[in-house]
Amino acid sequence: MRLRILPFLMLPLLGLAQTNSKVEKPIGELLSNEISPNEMKRNASFNLDEIKVRWKKAALENCTGVPCTPFTCGTSTISDLDGNSYNTVLIGTQCWTKQNLKVTKYNDGSAIPLDASGGPNGNAVGETWSTQITGAYTIYGNEPSTGPKATNSGFLYNGYAATDARKICPSGWHVPTDGEWTKLIQFIDPSASAGGFGIQSNTAGRKLKSTGNFIAGTGLWGPPNNADNSTNFSAVPGGIRSYFADFNSSFTFGVFWSSTLTLRFGAWMRRFDQNDGDVEAQDNSLILGYSVRCLKD
Repeated sequence: MRLRILPFLMLPLLGLAQTNSKVEKPIGELLSNEISPNEMKRNASFNLDEIKVRWKKAALENCTGVPCTPFTCGTSTISDLDGNSYNTVLIGTQCWTKQNLKVTKYNDGSAIPLDASGGPNGNAVGETWSTQITGAYTIYGNEPSTGPKATNSGFLYNGYAATDARKICPSGWHVPTDGEWTKLIQFIDPSASAGGFGIQSNTAGRKLKSTGNFIAGTGLWGPPNNADNSTNFSAVPGGIRSYFADFNSSFTFGVFWSSTLTLRFGAWMRRFDQNDGDVEAQDNSLILGYSVRCLKD
């Protein structure tokens, strides 16, 4: 005799099967944006361990160091591959480093070659700076990397290094584009021009430059310096290394690369002057040596 199971007797069994048939996702392959607190309440199929892993990963994505410390622009610092530490500053929605870069390696660990040719003036017989066609850095006056100028004003990089795909800023940061420089300047001075060759603003430089006048070797501006540094950006005069490989403008110019290349085999930059509050945009040759500031991705 064959037993017959009535359909209504199967219902409790089916309900039990559905309750125990949740699909488990492998822990360790969880994305922090897959689940929200509201979703937790709505979806009981996520087990407690999975929820903990997701929220832990979400926290770590915004943390630096061990133990994990949340990154807060303006109070947190970042480090490059050489262990140099940089303060940060929030201006509008942009997070910038507060000091000039002085790293000797690209982000993949490969070395950025040092050009120490030419002696203190830079343009003696045998200098090689003007013939560089790949990335390189130099230190103003060819002083030691621990000297006062290098300590306060960072290193000078040619445009090849500043625009290299291996990146010279710490991981998660980059050399700002021409448009990102303009965004900074227009935030400070809404009447600033939208870019192009020439002076973008007559007032933004005053708010971006560090205060303080000439003290030999310190990397501060020479007089007259009309800065108030109200943005806390603290732009300093790193000087330049020119077409002729000489070092100049140590206390008069702060010039910063952008990563935006031009059609004239150069890249855009921004220049600050000791004498006024101008910020000037120019597109210059990649063989020149300028300072670098980094911007958070």
